[in-house]
Formats: sequence, structure tokens, C-alpha cells
Amino acid sequence: MGSSPDNLNVPESRVLIVMTGGTICMKRSDMGFVPARGFQDAGLAPRPSFNDGSGAEPVDVMFGDADRRSLRSLRTPISIYERHVRYVVLEFEELLDSSSIDAKGWTEIARAIHRNYQLFDAFVILHGTDSLAYTCSALSFMLQNLGKPVILTGSQAPMLELQNDATDNLLGSLIIAGHFMIPEVCLFFNYKLFRGNRTTKTSASEFAAFSSPNHPPLATITSLRTDVSWPLVYRPTHINPFTIQTNLDTSHVACLRIFPGIKPEMVDGVLRLNGLRGLILETFGAGNAPGGPDSAMTKVIADAVNRGIIIVNVTQCEWIGSSELSGPISI
Repeated sequence: MGSSPDNLNVPESRVLIVMTGGTICMKRSDMGFVPARGFQDAGLAPRPSFNDGSGAEPVDVMFGDADRRSLRSLRTPISIYERHVRYVVLEFEELLDSSSIDAKGWTEIARAIHRNYQLFDAFVILHGTDSLAYTCSALSFMLQNLGKPVILTGSQAPMLELQNDATDNLLGSLIIAGHFMIPEVCLFFNYKLFRGNRTTKTSASEFAAFSSPNHPPLATITSLRTDVSWPLVYRPTHINPFTIQTNLDTSHVACLRIFPGIKPEMVDGVLRLNGLRGLILETFGAGNAPGGPDSAMTKVIADAVNRGIIIVNVTQCEWIGSSELSGPISI
């Protein structure tokens, strides 16, 4: 089936899908679910909603700084907004385990976007759900002066399973990326587009696996249309070249959750880890923590601050208000 004459005049956006791994691209095997190579041919090409049968037009993709290759692309049918989305899948040579991802993996994703920034209108990143919110947050700081949509998504069930959420999550990501100029790092899941660095995973099995407790969705897909909350969308106030920051290193930062009965010695042990530069301290309510006998806990924290360790106090509560500090804090 080829393009009709009417389709030749319909505009199309170009989107690069970067497949890093995750449940969305897995298939059954004797060893359980394993990553499936050839995701575009096996998972997308046979599905009419991802392939209008117009032919696999070649599209250039940068695999490295000097490694430019031509890959076969697919195109979605015409949307209600009278536009096609032409896309191609770039599979990482070594698929990432989302539960083990670190700054090196984030850098690999950022570089893939940077190399192809001038070739595509938008980017969709396929990623495992375990650390999806973390990757969204990291990329939001690594991608500087971003002027195009970058949408991360995944699924609770693989695309190749009969019952899955992968189809809607990926198609929704493609539609938003190819039709709406939302120049942010976003997370799309279960018909909702969230600001990436305001999300958290809240369910290990529900299709509504992610939420944004303190920021409303940027967009929601319904049966009739895609509703974008434009006043919430970030808009750059100046024009600068797109760059990436790749010197991110989280290995010197620890996270500690306060609990009733925690001993000051436990906190001190973490704060004295070799090479530690910062600690995220998850405390009660509006930032409360036990002082300990004779204010021992307070002394442990004060000593660490005096040694140059940065301590960020965050609440354990999902839903928070805001408060202003009228003056400097002293410990």
C-alpha cells in the first residue's frame, strides 16, 4: 500500500525514537522476558497505527560524532491534526538495565540526542520504568537550552504481549512529540504528559504507574483530542545553542530516610563515607528530624556541614505546600 495523492501534501514531523531498553521492548524466551532486537520491525511495522504502509523511506541518523547511517523509517497515519509523524528507531548497542543506570547511561542518552538534534523535530526515549523518573530529572539538567520536545516513556507490559500499555504509551508519546512544541524533558505514561523532573513512580503493576504530586500534567490525551495546558509549558526567554552537560556525577551523593528511633551514629556513619560530598536527608513533615539525646543528631549534622558536606533537607511527604524562610538558618 502506498501514499495516496492527498497524502503527499500532508506535512510530517520527524521523530527519533531512542531505544535504551526496558520492559517495553522485551519478548518471551525460555529464560523469561529478554530484550528484543529489531524493535521497529517486530513491534511497530506490523501495527497499522504505527505504519501507514507508505514505504520505508531512508532517514539519516548519527550513531557517533562521525558515524552517519541511513535507516529505514516508518510513518504514522494522518492524525486529527492533519499531520504524519515519520520516525526511526535508534537502538543502543548495549541495552541499559534501568535498575542499574547511572551517570554514564544518562550521558549516552544525552549524546544521542545532541548528535541528532539538527536532524529531527523531537525525540522519544524508550526506557525501563524502575529509574525512569530519575533519568527524566537528570536529563532535564543535562540538556541545556533545549528547544525541542524530549519525551521519555516505557511500559508495565511489553509491546509484544497481547495485553499491554506499551502501544498507547509509545503512540501517545509520538503524537505529542510530533505535533506540539513542548520544549521540555517530559515523561508520558497512561495518557498523561508530565514535567519530567516532577515525577515519581507510584505503582509497580498499575498502568497508571507514575504521578506528579506537586505539579499538574502538561498535557492529557482523551478520546477526542490532546489537551495541552500551555500556561504550564516552559518557554525559553532567550535563544542560545543547544548544548549538553555530561560531567554529571552522582556517586558522591547519598540519600538517607529518617525514621523513628534512628540513631545519630547511623547518620554519622553515612556522613563519614569516603568521598561523600552531599546528603539528601528525607525528614518528617515540614523538615523535622529527631534531635537525639543531648541534641546528638543536631551535632552530627552540624559537624558534617562544617566539614563542607552539603545537606539538603526534603520532606518524606508526597504532597507538600510551600513556605518562605524569613532569614538564614543556623544549626
